Amino acid sequence: MIKIGEFSKLAHLTVKALRFYEKQGILMPAVTDPLTGYRFYETGQLLNAAKIKSFRQLGLTIDEIKVICSGADEREILSAKLAGLCRERDRMDALISSIYHILEDKEMKYHVTEKIIPETLVYTAETVLNSYKDIMQWIPSVGRECLALNPGIKCAEPPYEFCEYLDGEYRETGIRIRHNEAVTATGKENEHIHFCTLPRTKVLSIFHRGPYEDIGQAYAYIMNYARENGYQIAGPARECYIDGIWNKEDPSDWLTEIQLPVTQ
Repeated sequence: MIKIGEFSKLAHLTVKALRFYEKQGILMPAVTDPLTGYRFYETGQLLNAAKIKSFRQLGLTIDEIKVICSGADEREILSAKLAGLCRERDRMDALISSIYHILEDKEMKYHVTEKIIPETLVYTAETVLNSYKDIMQWIPSVGRECLALNPGIKCAEPPYEFCEYLDGEYRETGIRIRHNEAVTATGKENEHIHFCTLPRTKVLSIFHRGPYEDIGQAYAYIMNYARENGYQIAGPARECYIDGIWNKEDPSDWLTEIQLPVTQ
């Protein structure tokens, strides 16, 4: 029999750790003197101590070690831990890549975040515009048409409104565009206004401050970011107009969010 202090030296575990493992029921003393409370261990328990220490160094929790000690297959526990570590490694690799991407942008003008957009009920309308400058005249007209068709219709809170370009390429004219705005309930439809529920969507988000003619820089940045970080584009980009001609006179103050639907 070995006293706890000597066992501590042989096992390379502190006395505090041994008392903790005893309390957790994973490494009990072979004998505890009922009068003095002294704890004694057998040399064979050094193997168990080494096993526990090894598991802790591998990142297993006390609860996971308890499951192994209760007779569970340690290979299954370790396989599950490995899968979790791989997921964490992938997450860390993505974070490292994102930081490198930001550092390579000398002005650090853009910052990309990942968002989950919940399932959303919207009214939607499509048209073909002669030029991009017509967008801010067309969007209010869509809202007025929907309201005339559905008096009292309420927009969702917080508001969520965006446009999608449907051509798949940049066009100078003949621009196909779809407008979507979140509402609280469906309503009447016509040849222009329709209602649908958009599924839950993961997006990459980036904010562009400035006139719309410069927004191509933001699109180039977010597309490059998606490619370099292993994302797959899952739909048209969404342009959310936060500040614009309706509330900011100076185009340099206009704020637009680009949301790029993705999978990974």
